[in-house]
Amino acid sequence: MNDRDTPLRIGLTGGIASGKSTVADRFAELGAVIIDTDVIAREVVEPGQPALDEIRDAFGDTVIDSDGRLDRLAMRNIVFADAGARERLEGILHPRIRQETMRQADAAAGAYQLLVVPLLVESPLRDQVDRILVVDCSEDTQIERLLARDAETEEQARRILAAQASRETRLAIADDVIRNDADLDYTESQVRALHTMYLQMALG
Repeated sequence: MNDRDTPLRIGLTGGIASGKSTVADRFAELGAVIIDTDVIAREVVEPGQPALDEIRDAFGDTVIDSDGRLDRLAMRNIVFADAGARERLEGILHPRIRQETMRQADAAAGAYQLLVVPLLVESPLRDQVDRILVVDCSEDTQIERLLARDAETEEQARRILAAQASRETRLAIADDVIRNDADLDYTESQVRALHTMYLQMALG
C-alpha cells in the first residue's frame, strides 16, 4: 500500500506470549517508531472514556473494579469463555483502537514504523501495512509463558490460545518471521537483520 508519502509500515503480530513486546522493545532501541495497539487499547478504556461506559452497559458492574477501572481479569475470563461476549467487546473496542492507531501513525515520522497488532490476522489494520512480521514460537512455549505470567491453569491457557488465530494462519500471512523460542541473543540478531532490511526498503 505504500506510495512513500507515508513511512514504510510493518505490522508486527504474533500469538499471546510469543514475545511481541520483547521484539518491539528491541526495534525501539534501534530507533524504530513503535505504535502498540495494546497500549492504545488500555488508553481507550480509561475512566471517563466512552468505551468504558459502553463496556459497563454491555457486561455489568462485575467487570469494573473498586477504582472504577476495567477489571481486566474479570473481562478476560468472560470473553475467553464466550465467543459472543468476545465479539461484543471487540465491537466496542476495535473501531476506536483502529482510529487511534492510524491517527498516531499518520502523526509519527521515522523511516519505518512498527504497528504492533496482536490480532492482525483478523484486523482491518492488515490493509494499512506494507509488510507483516510474525513473532513465532511453539505452542508449548506460549503455554509455559502464560502459566508464568497470567493464566491460572493450563486449561485456561489453552482456551486463550484457541480463541486466537492459529499459528499456521499467522505464518501463512507473514512476509518476515522472528523465531522467539531460543535465547534473547538469537532474537536480537534477527531484529538487527530485519531493522537493516527495513531501513534499506524505506530509504531505497
